[in-house]
Amino acid sequence: MRRNSLSFRLIAAASLWSVVALVAAGLILTSLYRQTVERAFDDRLSVYLRTLVGSLADQDPKNLEPPGNLGEPRFELTYSGWYWQVRETGSGDVVLASDSLFTDIIEVDQAANRREVNGMTAGALAGPDEQALRVLSLTIDFAVDSRYDVLVAGDAGETADSIDSFRRSVFLTLAVFAAGLILATTVQIRWGLRPLDNVRRGLAALRSGRETRFEGPFPAEIEPLAKELNALLESNQQIVERARTQVGNLAHALKTPLSVITNEARSSQGALAEKVAEQAEIMRLQVNHYLERAQMAARSTVIGAMTEVDPAIQSLVRAMTRIHEKGGVRLTADIPADARFRGEKQDLEEIVGNLVDNACKWATAKVAISADYRAPDEAGAGGRLTVLIDDDGPGLTAPEREEATRRGRRLDETKPGSGLGLSIVTDLVQLYQGDFRLVGSPLGGLRAEVSLPAA
Repeated sequence: MRRNSLSFRLIAAASLWSVVALVAAGLILTSLYRQTVERAFDDRLSVYLRTLVGSLADQDPKNLEPPGNLGEPRFELTYSGWYWQVRETGSGDVVLASDSLFTDIIEVDQAANRREVNGMTAGALAGPDEQALRVLSLTIDFAVDSRYDVLVAGDAGETADSIDSFRRSVFLTLAVFAAGLILATTVQIRWGLRPLDNVRRGLAALRSGRETRFEGPFPAEIEPLAKELNALLESNQQIVERARTQVGNLAHALKTPLSVITNEARSSQGALAEKVAEQAEIMRLQVNHYLERAQMAARSTVIGAMTEVDPAIQSLVRAMTRIHEKGGVRLTADIPADARFRGEKQDLEEIVGNLVDNACKWATAKVAISADYRAPDEAGAGGRLTVLIDDDGPGLTAPEREEATRRGRRLDETKPGSGLGLSIVTDLVQLYQGDFRLVGSPLGGLRAEVSLPAA
């Protein structure tokens, strides 16, 4: 999955929101649980404190007796973390204390986070054995001259352990839930965006020429896009056909007057007639060249054009064999059966035909046609078709190869032709954004190498 894809963006956004929301939910739940546990702990201490005060209220203020364990056996275990203490308010003398406190004294004035809870003072401090304690204290008057500070303390580590355990359970549960949620979101998004993969494959099929229309089925949201695209393809095809027709009409309209001018000039005598005939012939060549180029450009822009290479070249081989049978040149073709050209058959025949015809004119005994085919990827891009035409003729030097591709240039006037063949090949290859070059051939002559888009 690419980072700039819609799937990645949607999944990343949903995952980020899910993680943030679940972390916030975990913090809120943990905070609420902490408040509940601490409130329950304070309520428990409050019960012990009221029980202690009630047991002391029935005794003689001058002769107080221990009330026992108050229903909690740990008040009798030394340094158990559960303590109670009764001190005289004025002098600060300890009157009574639980057995668990042994000889230590709890200084409630040193408590941190002191607050009022139902008329009692609550706080936190370190106990005799460095335990974290929660303390609840109350000042009571037994008589006019009998005022005592009564406190009860409990081990706060129990609440901390309970909160930590709850926090771990909550975040473990939410982590599992987050993973499931992200997985479900990923499946949902990939399933929801699957029609876009069909669109991508459809466009690739159009580009490679496997299809001529954008076929569905597609969801209701994409169906209008498919209809508009098919309408665009039909409109493009109609424009190309009209362009071809207009080019043909223009060619016919120009050729007739030029032929008349040429014939009249040739039937006359003098320098003027010769000049007119010469310039009329140049005009005819130029008109033919640029009209042919316009037709090439129209064909190369057709979306979805695709040509099977092997049948087209085999047909060319048969035709060229008949044309050059008197020269004794043998033609061979080795083309992959699955090779396909992303373009019009007429253009492929024009390119290869000009090159093969040129090779047959110069070859001594053999012309070999071969091809290398690399299929495009799923998106319809990256495919290349390379056609090689080799002959065993005299070949060309590097400067001659460059000169040969110029329009209308002929290196040997003894060979028939207008000199436009290689120029036409160059123009066609450029229109298809390909590459054309002349190099030395393994057969000893010239190799023409053409690289074109594959379907």
